[in-house]
Amino acid sequence: MIRNRIAQLAPGIALCAGVALAAMGLQLIEEHWTGRPWLEALVIAILLGTILCTLWTPDRRWAPGIGFSAKTLLEIAVMLLGASISFQAVLDAGLGLILGIAVVVALALGAGYALGRMLKLPKRMAVLVACGNAICGNSAIAAVAPVIGAKPADVASAIAFTAILGVIVVLALPLLVPLIGLSMTQYGVLAGLTVYAVPQVLAATMPVGLVSTQLGTLVKLVRVLMLGPVVIALSVLAGRHAEGPKTRLAFSRLVPWFIVGFLGLALLRSLGAIPEALLQIVMPVTTFLTVISMAALGLGVDLKVLGRVGGRVTLAVTLSLLVLIAISLGLIRLLAIP
Repeated sequence: MIRNRIAQLAPGIALCAGVALAAMGLQLIEEHWTGRPWLEALVIAILLGTILCTLWTPDRRWAPGIGFSAKTLLEIAVMLLGASISFQAVLDAGLGLILGIAVVVALALGAGYALGRMLKLPKRMAVLVACGNAICGNSAIAAVAPVIGAKPADVASAIAFTAILGVIVVLALPLLVPLIGLSMTQYGVLAGLTVYAVPQVLAATMPVGLVSTQLGTLVKLVRVLMLGPVVIALSVLAGRHAEGPKTRLAFSRLVPWFIVGFLGLALLRSLGAIPEALLQIVMPVTTFLTVISMAALGLGVDLKVLGRVGGRVTLAVTLSLLVLIAISLGLIRLLAIP
């Protein structure tokens, strides 16, 4: 039976892996010619998958493996991501800034969701946009998607438009330093609170100074830690909605197995129980599984759906980001960061 299951999944997984390898190769070419990955492999994988699906619709033989890659492999990748997170970053940041980051994330989540619903985005799409904007862009969208049961087209739309805007932010954010007179410390906090991905924080802060880079990275890592509580909260809400108020929910329905694994690995990492050598193996595997999952999502995308929601998603992501920047600047002033 296991052999039959593997045979059933193999074609679709192989197809997704092929698209993922092509995407990673294109990222390497991009880095060689431009010096940095303006479009990350997971975004390229979605685009390649979507193009392939548009030119050639996979038949039933490919469907089981594509579905497995889009869901199960993504859940495994999210779990493994916990091995890169150390709770020590929370202790090092200081209580005031930690609470401030949590407040910024909460306000940005609420504002992003409200804006999405005002623009008549579906509820799940509004949640994806809000989480991607408030926490860590593509990674947050990918982590939240299986918890709320988001459709592949919604995930691909949210990631695609968030990724494009993320590149624009990296290029434009340093302009705020002279425009509103930010210090290197203030700018580091702002970048950590607003830029979507850790590599993008480096790209946005290195032109300003080493202090901005160090503080921006720290703030960003603390912000990423908010993903666990947010996903758990969404799991509880999704479970209640699915089961009804009178049904007693199992713990596994409230908190998915991969979130338990995420938190467990983060705890082990914080305790120093995960050797650095093992981490050097785990993280590339995590990245590759995520890119495979994004390829699978792309292979399930209907471009007509993207066309219908594209303008509204772009506006929702843009407005949510502007609100996030305003909230972050307010926190900097409130905490009197020098």
